Amino acid sequence: MKAKYFLFILFIFNSLHAQTNSYLLIGTYTSGKSEGIYVYDFNSDTAGFTLKSTAKTANPSYLAVSPDQRTVYAVAETDLAKKEGTGGAVSAFSFNAASGTLQLINQQFSAGRNPCYVAVDKTGKWVFTGNYSSGSAAVFAVNKDGGIAAAKQVIQHSGQGPNASRQEGPHVHATVVTPDNRFLMVPDLGTDKVMIYQFDSKSGKLHPGAQPFAHSAAGSGPRHIAFHPNSRYAYLVEEMSGTVVVFEYRIGKLTMIQRTSALAADFNGIIGSADIHVSPDGRFLYASNRGESNNIAIFSIGEKGKVTLVGHQSTLGKTPRNFNFDPTGKLLLVANQQSDEVVIFNIDRQSGLLTDTGKRIKVPNPVCIQWVKK
Repeated sequence: MKAKYFLFILFIFNSLHAQTNSYLLIGTYTSGKSEGIYVYDFNSDTAGFTLKSTAKTANPSYLAVSPDQRTVYAVAETDLAKKEGTGGAVSAFSFNAASGTLQLINQQFSAGRNPCYVAVDKTGKWVFTGNYSSGSAAVFAVNKDGGIAAAKQVIQHSGQGPNASRQEGPHVHATVVTPDNRFLMVPDLGTDKVMIYQFDSKSGKLHPGAQPFAHSAAGSGPRHIAFHPNSRYAYLVEEMSGTVVVFEYRIGKLTMIQRTSALAADFNGIIGSADIHVSPDGRFLYASNRGESNNIAIFSIGEKGKVTLVGHQSTLGKTPRNFNFDPTGKLLLVANQQSDEVVIFNIDRQSGLLTDTGKRIKVPNPVCIQWVKK
């Protein structure tokens, strides 16, 4: 009887552990002391963490996880054009859920310079990357082992914006698959457009959409875009203007319904907005501001998708880039690149406001946060 009782208690403990524990993956820039991708065992109940492993790889500044959680894709944000004529790279790693370790499967050139974003489609058969410096987007087929083949298609953008120092040519900053897996949204900081491509998940081919692009304001520099859980709205953050743009989304078409600042009303310093995400419950929108702000803008989301500024939370560090919710939606983790740590905040489910947990993950040059289920 005692043995059965012990096994029952052990089963309950393991079940609870599985529900609140996951793997946290942090991508970095490998200047200074950073070695690559850091993997932590993370507990959402306590915001506790333990380093499990490190995968050495160059500048994995953005990561994506396959739908089956078995493969992790990372950009190598480098510019080798003068040396090799090929630019940066995309790497595929197998993920061992038992040990929390990454093993390189293979690496392919990204077909452009300084790839800064990578994404996987909903079928897990196609990988997309955006090459910032060369202003191009590339599609890669996924092999049976999770590795990637050489670029199947490369789309080169053209054009420029009014800011001669930042927009002398196209600069692709993201490749975001729509919730229906039928389109790819590609914000281009250099041309002030969000390019829209129709995606065939069988062939992997991209074609210009019926609406080929959505305009941003001149000189605004569109950077990242995120979709509401109900798939009816999309939210764009513009790096150079510090603006959030709200779109109504329907079958590959974006219709702007609101533009609003992510900055404080009295702010007049250097602008550098970076990332944007909708809370899992769809009630709040968060956007990170770098430059001289170093904060997270918090918005409530109304019934028709429009947003209202709730407030700002200091990231308690320098240069917040990517941030992400933990799998339970109770915590927000912010990668402060220039202060070498990830700061962990509690989320108030009613107000959307953030409070400091006091927990810090010390890691060199953190710039991307992703999760793998246990």
